[in-house]
Amino acid sequence: MSEPLLQAENLAKRFDGIVATDNLALTVKAGELHAIIGPNGAGKTTLIAQLGGQLAPDSGRIFFAGNDITALPMYRRGRLGLARSFQITSLFLDLSVLDNVMLAVQAHAGHSFRFWRSARSEPELREPALAALARVGLADRAERVTSALSHGEHRLIEIAMALAGRPRMLLLDEPMAGLGPEESARMVEMLRALKQELTILLVEHDMEAVFALADRITVLVYGRVIATGAPAEIRSNAAVRDAYLGEAESTDHV
Repeated sequence: MSEPLLQAENLAKRFDGIVATDNLALTVKAGELHAIIGPNGAGKTTLIAQLGGQLAPDSGRIFFAGNDITALPMYRRGRLGLARSFQITSLFLDLSVLDNVMLAVQAHAGHSFRFWRSARSEPELREPALAALARVGLADRAERVTSALSHGEHRLIEIAMALAGRPRMLLLDEPMAGLGPEESARMVEMLRALKQELTILLVEHDMEAVFALADRITVLVYGRVIATGAPAEIRSNAAVRDAYLGEAESTDHV
């Protein structure tokens, strides 16, 4: 895990004078699960949005797999192998689980089928969608209507949709949000399996999950990186404990 897959240099983003990212630098090594933690308002989601292409930085540069992607739109980053899930799920609840993931395959591949009913039988859409559902443990839910599944399963569907494009790296924004203990445990096990195959950048408030999964952790406070290191280093870092970790570990799923 020595080669960087994703690098951000001097990223800055401001909203009406509020500094969301402040000359931020980040390196994610190929093959690692790298977690981003910090208090509310630290700039975590703004950082993910810039890396994924939803927000343009005011200054700085982003590199992925050796390519300067700073000015690339989201879909072009996806075609290079960078995929993102969102903090709030956005699914077609009246469609089946399989249909949702097939639509993601279609979007990633750039298909322009006119009639969804006929497209549904296309193996180039169906097979990758079923494979993505199998990776998140939802193969047996493929034909269920999405609205009938739990919130935790909706989270898994969204990750399957991100996997549909066969990415090299996943950007995950609080996948544990709103999950109960059993669903959180299931998500941790799924991410533990995925990290054997993919590079993952994980934004998460659930400290138990972060320390169970992360190879390295970066801590943000007010848009600045105050520490990066292995979980043991972060846990013992006095500045991190003062700024965030002591408070976070004293509550459940902050």
